[in-house]
Amino acid sequence: MPEPGNWDQFLENFLAGKIAWGSWFDHVQDWWKAKDHHPILYLFYEDIKEDPAREVQKVAHFLNFELPDPLLKKITEHTKFETMKSNPMANYTTLPAFLMNQAMSPFMRKGIVGNWKEHLTVAQNEKIDEISSRLLAGSGLVFRTE
Repeated sequence: MPEPGNWDQFLENFLAGKIAWGSWFDHVQDWWKAKDHHPILYLFYEDIKEDPAREVQKVAHFLNFELPDPLLKKITEHTKFETMKSNPMANYTTLPAFLMNQAMSPFMRKGIVGNWKEHLTVAQNEKIDEISSRLLAGSGLVFRTE
């Protein structure tokens, strides 16, 4: 895998789609379009953080599964950010450092909505907004960031 460079270099490459797995914008938009023709459920992190049980119910409904309340509570507890952050099956800590250097950038950080403000400058945020608006125009896809 190519060296990600410093944060500014990585962000430039990410926004240009020049990262190992290609354009994030193309990836997200392709799946967003596919949901109109295939059984795909789209969930948003901000919604999950806002009301985890509601979003678990959405998944159950999508799968035509009735969730008894005790099972809903159990699933909600096991899928909380804090629980998953300590679970090696979810946090990628078992990957070797040459694939994912957790010391440089942990896969799971704080798990709070709006944490981007601690990592992006105003200029970087404005650039992301501009590129997102342009590349996602007409898709109907809207992201919450707060």
